[in-house]
Amino acid sequence: MIGAGPYGLSVAAHLRDAGVPVRVFGEVMGSWRHAMATGMFLKSTPDAVDLSAPEPGGRLADFLRMHGEPELTELTPIPCEVFVRYGQWFQKRYVGEVEPVRVVSVRPHPSGPGFTVRLDDGRELTAKAVVVATGLNGLAHIPEELRRLAPTGPGVKAPVSHTSQHTDLSRYAGRRIAVIGGGQSALESAALLHEAGARTQVLVREKSVLWGTVPEPARSWARRICRPRSPLGTGWILAAVCRAPGGVRLLPPAARLLLFRRALRPSGGWWLRDRVEGVVPVRTSRRVVRAETSGDAVRLTVARPGGRTEVLEVDHVLAATGYRLDLDALPFLSPEVRRALRQVPGSRAPHLSAGFESSVPGLYFVGSLAAPMFGPMMRFVAGTEYAAARLARDAARRAVTP
Repeated sequence: MIGAGPYGLSVAAHLRDAGVPVRVFGEVMGSWRHAMATGMFLKSTPDAVDLSAPEPGGRLADFLRMHGEPELTELTPIPCEVFVRYGQWFQKRYVGEVEPVRVVSVRPHPSGPGFTVRLDDGRELTAKAVVVATGLNGLAHIPEELRRLAPTGPGVKAPVSHTSQHTDLSRYAGRRIAVIGGGQSALESAALLHEAGARTQVLVREKSVLWGTVPEPARSWARRICRPRSPLGTGWILAAVCRAPGGVRLLPPAARLLLFRRALRPSGGWWLRDRVEGVVPVRTSRRVVRAETSGDAVRLTVARPGGRTEVLEVDHVLAATGYRLDLDALPFLSPEVRRALRQVPGSRAPHLSAGFESSVPGLYFVGSLAAPMFGPMMRFVAGTEYAAARLARDAARRAVTP
């Protein structure tokens, strides 16, 4: 198992319950600990962030109750810090040992089926199957016009960085910051920057910012029927996508990708709105067409409606520009493995079986890289239940096959 986040832990828990020997490599909840700024909250509601345990008692609510902590409702944003502690508790309860080392190479075994796996401490081992559960790690996307600001790579000390590179935004107190993007990461980062004393503005390509609606815990039965709730929001289409990921997999590739992109439109959580609107300048219909350094500052040429442009000068650019699913961004996959991987048409993600197995026998993918096959729920923790149960069942059959 490569990765020890929500998907890696959930799959490992199901595999161990099925009696399948499994070793887990990575840092427990690593991305949630190191790619989220202090003070951030989850966008999802408490009933959509449960990791998948093979038996009752592993939900977030169970963790909170066991530790005497207040119950969280859909009107209570979940601090990332609470979710990290929940994941660590889940690991100790259902998974056991996780080896905090990095996998640097996965290549076909030279003398038969399976793989040779090399770790960053020099050890090599053989495995009949490998599960890639690395989440969005390594998939951060920064547009080319912004990447030119940092020839040696984006980072917290470079002119441009990606939101996933930050744990503490207070370092920018008193500085001029341009946040690029209109989704949750952009808007919450802007709020945190402003609250830390930075002079912040947000540049959004869309004509308006999309905000989530305030949950209604006591909705009438008629409203529940007309607009059923799901981890992705309300409405029959979103509910169907979440309840039947296997059905999404049977759609034509173009329809799957359209569904994937439309369901994941950038938006901000309802609870964040009061910290941004009227507080942080949010400039819509703006697109950065050129970026260059000028001394210690950054000059941004920004396209405005009507074909006009303006020049902004800031001290740092924070790119909240999302992620690109790309198998080539997984450096541990050997060239032989990468060449043998069939991809989803129109995407750089792997084509997967109903059991999450790729075209390379014994190589599985879960989480975000499975979303172009099984739908947008795989981008969220809520997808762990579906993925873990089916992958474990498929891998258990492989384990008993001679």
